[in-house]
Amino acid sequence: MFPTEKTTVDGRRLLIREAGGSDAGPVLAYIDRISRETTFLTFGPGEFLLTREEESAYFEKCRRTENALYLLAFLKGTIVGTLTFQAGPRPRVRHAGEMGISVLKEHWGIGIASLLIDALLEWAKDGEIVKKIDLRVRADNDRAIALYRRKGFVVEGRLKKEIYLDGVFYDNLCMGLEI
Repeated sequence: MFPTEKTTVDGRRLLIREAGGSDAGPVLAYIDRISRETTFLTFGPGEFLLTREEESAYFEKCRRTENALYLLAFLKGTIVGTLTFQAGPRPRVRHAGEMGISVLKEHWGIGIASLLIDALLEWAKDGEIVKKIDLRVRADNDRAIALYRRKGFVVEGRLKKEIYLDGVFYDNLCMGLEI
């Protein structure tokens, strides 16, 4: 299934593939960059503290696990987006997991997040395990919420004051999609 090529809204070729061990350095650089571009993430600059070795080991764990996925999106060889999915390890919860997604700000609005979610949904439908995808999104992130709704996610709950940033509390919405 991966790698796969898709076309962005503005006609560019987007490569989507699973992360591998040699991607750790570029992914950590990407994470450092996005942490400075938006406050909608759960971490800010300097707060994502994994080493290259730890990140590489996580990629390999995802590759070996039937209900986990770490996708990278590339434009002209540069990482422009990521999507992670991790389901539970035990039989009662291995069908359901949480998705995380990010896209470089300069590439917002050209369909990269949509294409990454489509890739996750296709992967989940092709498999026999994943039946539910959950996510958390800050309640004031209107663009992301609109995208998730277009993909079929529904609001399942609200976590009040879950994020604290610069003296202000923000709620998170819990959204889910049954496969």
